[in-house]
Amino acid sequence: MTIHFNTIIPNPMQNDSFTNESIWGKEWTWKSPQIVIFNAVSGKGKSSFVDFLTGVRLDYQGEILFDLKSIKDLKMDDWSLIRMQKMAVVYQDLQLFEDLSVIENVLIKNELTNHFTQKKIELYIEKVGLKNQIHQACKTLSFGQKQRVAILRALAQPFKLLILDEPFSHLDKANETILLKLIESELKENNAGLILTTLGEIPNIRFDKEVEL
Repeated sequence: MTIHFNTIIPNPMQNDSFTNESIWGKEWTWKSPQIVIFNAVSGKGKSSFVDFLTGVRLDYQGEILFDLKSIKDLKMDDWSLIRMQKMAVVYQDLQLFEDLSVIENVLIKNELTNHFTQKKIELYIEKVGLKNQIHQACKTLSFGQKQRVAILRALAQPFKLLILDEPFSHLDKANETILLKLIESELKENNAGLILTTLGEIPNIRFDKEVEL
């Protein structure tokens, strides 16, 4: 999977100035299985970048190409296939089903592709320290616990690109380390790449490139 960014600038940032290192307004290419860290302070467009990349928003100038095809030409069925087979995402707001339990949130994604066995899902839930909350509604969890659920849910599908938008913001280093090991294992299993955004603190993961927004 190859993604090409051709002079992308968000419409709300058309009059902003950018550093020479920023990818806004420049050409840039990501190719699986690259691991890239997008590092920027708040307000530089990290979440906008994720929304553009996942087709949630199209309010930008320039062009984003998936395997040489503009994403603005993709239809609903195209996006459904991409989101089921090629792209797994954790947004900042997590988008969990709050009334469903921890395991139900993961299973509802996994049922689309049967990517994991239920035994593996239960093992991963235990590994991230949520064994006692496995049947607890997500609305009762802390935000850090919800982040762990959202990451497990994202991993419960085939993918060539995993996108994580500030995924560890409410986690301590011990839990971050556990999740990074699971993420690295699944990246290897899927021969996939990673795009991860951060407010400045670089997670302890091998990466190919650090990019500024």
